Amino acid sequence: MLYAVIPAGGSGTRLWPLSRAGHPKFLHPLTGTSASLLQATVERLAPLTTPERTLVVTGAAHVAAVARQLTGLPEENILVEPSPRDSCAAIALAAAVIAARDPDAVMGSFAADHLIRDPDSWVRTVQEAVRGAEQGMLMTVGITPTRAETGYGYLETGEETEGAPWRPVAEFKEKPVAEVAEAYVRSGRHLWNASMFVWRVDVFLAELARQQPALHAGVAAIAAAWGTPEQDEVLGAIWPTLQKISVDYAVMEGAATAGRVATVPGDFGWNDVGDFHTLGDVLPADDAGNVVLGTDAKPGVLLRDSSDLVVVPQSGRLVAVLGLHDLIVVDTPDAVLVCPRDRAQDVKSLVDELKERGEEGYV
Repeated sequence: MLYAVIPAGGSGTRLWPLSRAGHPKFLHPLTGTSASLLQATVERLAPLTTPERTLVVTGAAHVAAVARQLTGLPEENILVEPSPRDSCAAIALAAAVIAARDPDAVMGSFAADHLIRDPDSWVRTVQEAVRGAEQGMLMTVGITPTRAETGYGYLETGEETEGAPWRPVAEFKEKPVAEVAEAYVRSGRHLWNASMFVWRVDVFLAELARQQPALHAGVAAIAAAWGTPEQDEVLGAIWPTLQKISVDYAVMEGAATAGRVATVPGDFGWNDVGDFHTLGDVLPADDAGNVVLGTDAKPGVLLRDSSDLVVVPQSGRLVAVLGLHDLIVVDTPDAVLVCPRDRAQDVKSLVDELKERGEEGYV
């Protein structure tokens, strides 16, 4: 039985003003149903694991909201990081806590804020990754690219392992420019890196110790105190000293160079819900291509002679749009966003400017 770890962090700045630091995107129902992205992630894991073997790593500001949304999860399975230290510290802490419970455990790490259109296919792909992990490989779930995407990192793969569905990962590639992305897709050897990982906890922690000995020592000390009266004191003292680095940079890139990483290609309708334009592409639309996110509560939305809009009504006011096309309209109680869909990635710059202006209340 797989142990599942769900890193639930980040503020989703490209989904501002809906997603905020205090209520980030994984807590919102962006799935086309009433389930939040976090709840959908846990539901998707049901064929692979149990609530007792599902852990969420989240910030102190989000613990209460996570607990309210995941009432079936044991309280001790919500691990609190006192401050953001990027993905390696969060994932390594979960791995060390799991290793203390079950030293031979296989663990999977799956982000809290992704959408999967074909969960059955996703489960089968993860099961293949588990088989590779059982053989001592650090596994990833790669996404078969459907376009030359410049917003994702890539995995460069080698030949398939004989008798196995996985391929060795030769190198992790940064987000490419358009021409390079097109070459990647044409090659047939490159997959999108969705940062889904599966490994034996002992294998991962050994690789962490090899490449990042200080980070490994800090996490090991925290895990040794986990569940004891000294937990909070040790966590508070050591956590701020841990290097702020992603697990890709800290472990996976070096492990790939050493021939210790493999991937299972998957094609299950994955989307990282990176911005409102993407959301408009994956959620159901009306006959004019308009996507309205939210409930059927009145006063709602009034659209006339408008097409290909993404409308997010959150203020309780009527949102009316007349004669406009290819726009994003987000109406929250304290902020309104209107922008062209092809500028959706630039919404992050508004958040950066608000921070520079000291207007943290809007962030």
